[in-house]
Amino acid sequence: MSILNADLHCHSVVSDGTLTPEELAARAAANGVELWSLTDHDEIAGQHRAAAAARSHGMKYLTGTEISVTFAGHTVHIVGLGFDADDPEMKQGLLATRGGRGARAREMAEGLARVGIKDAYEGALKYVGNPELISRTHFARFLVDSGVCQDTSEVFRRFLVEGKPGYVSHRWAALGPAIRWITRAGGIAVIAHPARYHFTANEEYALFTEFKAHGGKGVEVVVGSHTAAEYVTYAETAREFGLAASRGSDFHSPDESHTDLGQLPYLPGTLTPVWELLADRIR
Repeated sequence: MSILNADLHCHSVVSDGTLTPEELAARAAANGVELWSLTDHDEIAGQHRAAAAARSHGMKYLTGTEISVTFAGHTVHIVGLGFDADDPEMKQGLLATRGGRGARAREMAEGLARVGIKDAYEGALKYVGNPELISRTHFARFLVDSGVCQDTSEVFRRFLVEGKPGYVSHRWAALGPAIRWITRAGGIAVIAHPARYHFTANEEYALFTEFKAHGGKGVEVVVGSHTAAEYVTYAETAREFGLAASRGSDFHSPDESHTDLGQLPYLPGTLTPVWELLADRIR
């Protein structure tokens, strides 16, 4: 089961991607994806479209989302897979999580204005499919297309990380409630791209320990932002904590993403794939 081209992490125009759910499904199928999930940030409005598109291309589908949580003062992402996309508690929780993005975006624009970049909020809105989900990525696209930076990596490095002019922190959901929304809706929770958080060893141990205590079941091992060495590191972490392993490109855009849909190494055969825990939820 580990030798399966599953891509369980990507984003559409419903959050901060540039392709529609239907376009993503077509691209995934063309790249040989057999099991797919759309995991838009803090939003599940694209799930029924994605599931229908997957079926039209002969792919199996798992519902998905990527929830922003605050842990130890840092933003951490938790992927939910295989849940009921019509669950009221999950819908309400995600709505509350999205609520602070608009005010945060205006603060980001004010910070950029102070260093001479005017009208960034209005500029970023032009790239937003869902105004409730305006994010740093939309500001980055505006700054690239405006000629301020050459690419989105430069934008984040110069403007949108802690200590830079456009950075504004935001307090997201807590870890426990986010996992509860997923599990009560029949799904499983997965820690997304753990290497990206740059935690100390103690902080990372605390994250995995608390995650599992709240009922979390999986961790992304093979993901677009991980190096080959990090595949090995988090395969070992999955075994240490008794977690299933997930695989996903974290694809956002043909012009921005380093890893395309379905273009990843397979999971190590010694790990339990998350989809084995969700066999009855695959459609």
